[in-house]
Amino acid sequence: MNYSIVFRLLGYILMIEGALLLLPAAASLFYGEWRVLGVFLLTAAVSAAAGYGLRSIKPRSKMFYMREGFAATALSWILISVVGAVPFVLTGCIPNPVDAVFETVSGFTTTGASILPEVESLPKGILFWRSFTHWIGGMGVLVFLLSLLPLTGGSHVNLMKAESPGPQVDKLVPKVQSTAKILYGIYFALTVLELVFLLAGGMPLFESMLTAFGTAGTGGFGFRNDSFGSFSPYIQWVVTIFMILFGVNFNAYFLMLMGKFRRASASEEVRGYFAVIAVAIAIITANIYSLYNSFGEALRQAAFQVGSIITTTGFSSCDFDLWPTLSKEVLVVLMFIGACAGSTGGGIKVSRLLILGKTLGKELKQALHPQVVAPVRMDGKLLNHETVRTTNVYMAAYFFIFVVSFLLISLNGFDMVTNFTAVAATLNNIGPGLELVGPMQNFGGFANPAKLVLIFDMLAGRLEIFPMLVLFLPDTWKRF
Repeated sequence: MNYSIVFRLLGYILMIEGALLLLPAAASLFYGEWRVLGVFLLTAAVSAAAGYGLRSIKPRSKMFYMREGFAATALSWILISVVGAVPFVLTGCIPNPVDAVFETVSGFTTTGASILPEVESLPKGILFWRSFTHWIGGMGVLVFLLSLLPLTGGSHVNLMKAESPGPQVDKLVPKVQSTAKILYGIYFALTVLELVFLLAGGMPLFESMLTAFGTAGTGGFGFRNDSFGSFSPYIQWVVTIFMILFGVNFNAYFLMLMGKFRRASASEEVRGYFAVIAVAIAIITANIYSLYNSFGEALRQAAFQVGSIITTTGFSSCDFDLWPTLSKEVLVVLMFIGACAGSTGGGIKVSRLLILGKTLGKELKQALHPQVVAPVRMDGKLLNHETVRTTNVYMAAYFFIFVVSFLLISLNGFDMVTNFTAVAATLNNIGPGLELVGPMQNFGGFANPAKLVLIFDMLAGRLEIFPMLVLFLPDTWKRF
């Protein structure tokens, strides 16, 4: 392990977080929340000072590989979550440190699971920071770092691979820094576009910003106790559309910008993603029609919740825990499917499920005809053995963590549906589950040990599992 380069990267991360903390400080200043302003300024100063100290470490070698990439990524997310929790504790909004870390991890990992019973009484600065963590974590803090700093001497695509969601991460252009800038450019442009549509619908600027942050990062922290239930149909449709758009692989947007529309539309993953959404909306609309006695209302509620769950955003426009069993089962299935690779969404990812389906088809063909060569292809390209292998290993690790987490939090004494959907909602970075963690409930009832398990699940889900597991391997920490 090249400790010095990892510490130096952590220093840059802390300096960036210190700078980002000035934005909620500005919100507190605007609304005259002087005590909250002081907390944000103090936290920002300490974060920046600690970061500057770590940054001053001079590594003997600037080379780092996948081991350093995984370790730096996992440690960065843990560190920014701990520092980001400080304002919640010092302002007294969340006095329990474990609860504060849970809320912050939920924000940065764009999960949206909350321990707060109500949010409307929170200071504006805290509400801003809470939603802004979604936007920061949506594309990734290390991708942001790579877009700003021309780091040299190492295979920096390892950082992007360790942080970006999905089974494959490719450079859009030859330089990693240019790729990171393109990704953040698309991310920022879509955020601003949604903000404009929300303002056009009469939503105040502050609420529009929080909504755009949460939608862009597919996060789900609301600023009203009923999430989006009290907003107009126009606002709900805007949020629905943009949740779905942010669940699309950003490579498709890059191809569209380059004028390669046919290649973008030919993506099997993107087509599969929209097909699943369309089928789910159709099933749920038909199933809940009798509850609303209006096709338009049923369609809007179904579309909002399908878009929210499959993209792992976690906003809610109604209490879907009261829907018929079929509709709830469809939503639970969508929790596991998730969005596209290379998007801001969580879950297993559509591409992985396609790879697994194609691999299963290949094995069945070869079981019937052992002499047949049945290569696995995606978008017309032959998938190499390494991609198929890592997908299979990912699924094995995913289900291992899911089962262990499910058993551990069961010690809390809650019912099976609550425990199952709590793990599904955190490991897939969704937010709400069912029963005691439903859309109108929260995670505050879990004991601290159970919350720590769910915190690990949120981090593991956002970082594609391996960076978090690597931390537990002794070989990771061997110095070279």
